[in-house]
Amino acid sequence: MLNEKAKQDIAAELGHAETQRAAAPDALKLVQKHHGWVSDEHLCELAALLGMTPEELDSVATFYSGIYRRPVGRHVIAVCDSVSCWIMGYDPIREHLIARLGIGLGETTPDDRFTLLPCACLGVCEQAPAMMVNQDVWGNLTPARVDEILEKYA
Repeated sequence: MLNEKAKQDIAAELGHAETQRAAAPDALKLVQKHHGWVSDEHLCELAALLGMTPEELDSVATFYSGIYRRPVGRHVIAVCDSVSCWIMGYDPIREHLIARLGIGLGETTPDDRFTLLPCACLGVCEQAPAMMVNQDVWGNLTPARVDEILEKYA
């Protein structure tokens, strides 16, 4: 069940939207902000508020890579695997993250600290290879720099 603050924030968002359906992406982000991810229960409750079917809202949720339909760690690492990052050293960075965290892509560390996800593009090709931790973008990565960055999220 959505908490009261989430319901209030969603109601405020609906007041700014041209239609209830137009508010769907932002409403999903608000659910995630308050609950950490969008569960099936939250999705169904939100769909009813928006006048959508759960299937329609799920198609919106799964379109956006930043909407999580399953639990994630406290810090989500999106490692860019675009062509630019791949050319500039994506493979060693990905392998270092996998070894350092002890998880594969799409997995969360046992302590729920980090979730590691691939990302199609972060839009910072001039800083390739790059990753984003939560909303912080980090570029010009090396394995040593990755270690320094991860320590910031301890």
